[in-house]
Amino acid sequence: MADYGRPVEFGYSTEPGRYDEVLNSVLLAERLGLDLVGIQDHPYQGRFLDTWTLLSSLVARTERIRFFPDVSNLPLRHPPLIAKSAATLDVISGGRFELGLGAGGAWEAVEAYGGVRRTAGEAVAALEEAIEVIRLLWSERRSVRHEGRFYSLRGAHPGPLPVHDMGIWLGALGPRSLELTGRLADGWVPSSPFLPPPRLPEAHARIDDAARSAGRRPEAIRRLYNVNGVITDGPGQGFLVGPVEQWVEKLTGLVVEGGMDTFVFFPGGPVDRQLPRFAEEVVPAVRECVARERGDGPVALR
Repeated sequence: MADYGRPVEFGYSTEPGRYDEVLNSVLLAERLGLDLVGIQDHPYQGRFLDTWTLLSSLVARTERIRFFPDVSNLPLRHPPLIAKSAATLDVISGGRFELGLGAGGAWEAVEAYGGVRRTAGEAVAALEEAIEVIRLLWSERRSVRHEGRFYSLRGAHPGPLPVHDMGIWLGALGPRSLELTGRLADGWVPSSPFLPPPRLPEAHARIDDAARSAGRRPEAIRRLYNVNGVITDGPGQGFLVGPVEQWVEKLTGLVVEGGMDTFVFFPGGPVDRQLPRFAEEVVPAVRECVARERGDGPVALR
């Protein structure tokens, strides 16, 4: 692997739990200067708030920080309404929203909420169709049609339009979804507990091969990494469980050798303590180390 040269960004990932706790942590992330917030989307969890409703409140209570569902549960979210909701949030926030999408999982829970269980192949095929449907509804056409295996549009009227060039970021793990990412997506959002660093090279290769085959530049695809861990004062106890110096070393390596460009932190300890340490101690040191390793700095791609 190599450094794709993209700007390095940092964010905060949270579950849609108690509203006051989520709001306070997001406002803290904005005050600390982090770049984005990802909200997990598990509608079948009774203890969770609805992610999209929560996002509408959070974008209205903030001014600078960007948001994305991390990632939206496609089997329980109808793509035309995803398109409209995402565009609406982009309008409300002044261009601070990106769309994270996932093919689905936890199929028993999906079925319990009235969703349809899909095979791995069906889930990826439905995800590909959903991307096409969403982009049609973000177009300036008068009306659009799509007749697919899973979704259809019959003279649907697009709108509203996003106010910026909104990205579609896929939470992809398997070979087919990685290939889809390379062909069609704007970003890739794996999570370190499910795709640890030793598995990144093969995943990057699949994305890059598919991108080149589709006539795309691999470096045009964002590589975000949901990282779960704890910043400690003692010695390291594993990947991203250790002192600031360990975090800086690991995250810098994940940029300049591991191909990732954005780290979305899911704290394994108290947020009010972990988030300031991440933003004030880890983030500036990683930026400095990456800039030093790169020499002339990153290529500014969106």
